[in-house]
Parts: sequence; structure tokens; C-alpha cells
Amino acid sequence: MKHFFKNNWYILTMYLLCLCFSAYFILSYGKIAVHIYLNQLVGNSVTDSFFYYLTYLGDGRIMPFLIIIILLYNVRLGIYTAVTFFCAIIITTILKNYFYDEVMRPFHVFQWTVHTPLNYVNKDDLYIHNSFPSGHATQAFAIFMCLVFYSKRAEVKLLFFALALFTAFSRVYLSQHWLVDITVGSLIGTLCSILFYYVFIEKNALLNFNKSFLKINKS
Repeated sequence: MKHFFKNNWYILTMYLLCLCFSAYFILSYGKIAVHIYLNQLVGNSVTDSFFYYLTYLGDGRIMPFLIIIILLYNVRLGIYTAVTFFCAIIITTILKNYFYDEVMRPFHVFQWTVHTPLNYVNKDDLYIHNSFPSGHATQAFAIFMCLVFYSKRAEVKLLFFALALFTAFSRVYLSQHWLVDITVGSLIGTLCSILFYYVFIEKNALLNFNKSFLKINKS
């Protein structure tokens, strides 16, 4: 994995810094205080629209279409991404529904327990149950970190990393999740992408599929 870390050290460093900052604020102030602080960002029409639409990049109904597009571009990359995605979402689904199903989302807590008013982008879309971990964050990091690790160009890696990061943060911005939810979700997605990079890319598996779908059909 020397080649992997050599090509992705700056992305991994940035991600670890994000994890450290997130863990520091969560452990120092608690998820409720952190959410109140971050909620002050809500209310600008530009950022409200940006995060409202960006969050769909982490939606489970959109992700299969992204995987199909990736498969058309490169079949091996598509298989790597699809396996990473399904493994990550299975882990998150099990955690959400069988271990942490009692964890409530921000809207429920602030509406019925804390009684602190929040700024909302769209109150009608808010969920109540199964907060931890964030499925959107898991899915976004599972897909986009695969693209980060597979890409050769630094600017492309940074673009995909930014998409993963901002898609995950959109869940906090929209008060659908706590910061800890997206942090753990991102970790699940990233670890799965590293694991299957080793399986499919590092080990040079499926080399015959390292081409676009159209070229495979012609061969």
C-alpha cells in the first residue's frame, strides 16, 4: 500500500484533521451545543439552496445512478465503488436499526426535549428516528473516496473529497443529523473504500475490466 499512501497522503491528512476537529468539538461541548453553534450558519439563501440540493448526492435513491455512470466509464472502478457502497451501507443500516435505533435526530430533540428554536431550511423534510450514523454521509464518502483514491490528478482528488465533505455536512446544516452522526458515517465509508481499494486495485484484480463498458462489449 506504499503507492496508495504516497498518492493520497494529503487527502488522508486533511480527512484526519477533519476527524480530529470534529472529535474535539463533540467531546468538549457535546452534540447539542455543537449543533446550536453550527445552526447559526443557516439562513443565507445561497448556502441554504446549496446544501439543500447538494444533500441529494448522498441519497440512496441517487447513488445507484452514480454507480451506473461510473461503471460505464470504467467497469473495474464501478465494481470497486459498488462493493464499497453496499458494504458500507449494510454496516450503517445494521447500526442504525439494531444498535442505535433509539437515537433521535435534532428536530425531535430540540422540539420535545431541549425546546430551543432552530433555523430550518425545509422543516417539512425533517426525520425523527434512526439518527446514528448518517446514511448520507456513509454513502457519500463510500462513493467519492473511491473516486478520490482511483484518480491520478490532485485537483480531481480534491474535488471529490470536497463533494464528500460538503454532502456529509449538509446533513448537519439541514438539521437531519448531529455532527457525530456524519463523522462516524464518513469513517465507515472511508474505511470501506480503503479496504476494497486494497482488494480490487492494489491487488490488480479484474484487470480485464479496467476499461469502459463500451470497450468491453467490443472486445
